[in-house]
Amino acid sequence: MTISLKQKLRNNQIIYGTCILSTSPIWSKVVKGSGLDFVFLDTEHIPMDRTELTFLCQVYSAHGLSPIVRIPSPDPYAACMAKDAGAVGVLAPYIESVSQIQQMVGATKYRPLKGDRLQNILTGKEALSVEMKTYLEQFNLDSLCLINIESTVAVERLDELLSIPGLDGIVIGPHDLSINMGLPEQYDDPDFERTVKQIINKARSKGIAAGIHFPAHPNYQIKWIKEGANIVLHSSDLQLFSKKLSEDMNTIKNAVGDGHDISDGNTLAI
Repeated sequence: MTISLKQKLRNNQIIYGTCILSTSPIWSKVVKGSGLDFVFLDTEHIPMDRTELTFLCQVYSAHGLSPIVRIPSPDPYAACMAKDAGAVGVLAPYIESVSQIQQMVGATKYRPLKGDRLQNILTGKEALSVEMKTYLEQFNLDSLCLINIESTVAVERLDELLSIPGLDGIVIGPHDLSINMGLPEQYDDPDFERTVKQIINKARSKGIAAGIHFPAHPNYQIKWIKEGANIVLHSSDLQLFSKKLSEDMNTIKNAVGDGHDISDGNTLAI
């Protein structure tokens, strides 16, 4: 029996994934054998229409890999469209307010309920009947509500943000967070490391999953797992391909006396 991502997180297990940019169906066969639990499909930064997104969600789900989709903005309608496509988890970017999280919870945990009725329930003005509560829990059984923490404002409001029922996990966006802190891509800076540690520790102490998306060396992931992170979102197909290709070409050229280091250290900041 396959254990869902939600159940793994409840069991305090670590879940492993990578960002997939390619829309090729052939790519899914390669990814399938890589020891991953989920694939991260980023519609915030990568041009992808609803048809392509649905196709990818269905293909990766068929291979036993759960799709987590980052939507372009914290829009509950975009979240519902991602769920309709087959997303197991929805990740909302650049969250800074309680109301944003409530809307994401509404879209991922109360779907297909919408409109004023949903808003009344989210704000506590109305309670669900036992029948409706049971129906919605079953309808959204394994659905994950995830948010990006990417700013100092979000860090300052972290206790408040983490208190919203229905929030399953947070993913730190190191690129945006470092820039917002005035430390662009300075991932080894003590202030940056201290902030990441604070975010992870606060989330985990409240029973909320936490992770960080690093395109860099695996040692960064190992470091934060040891601090309590249990969502490992490592690199991307594009980054890993580029890195391996550069390494191989350098090896070949050096072996035949035509060597010069062609790697430029560029990374895609997503």
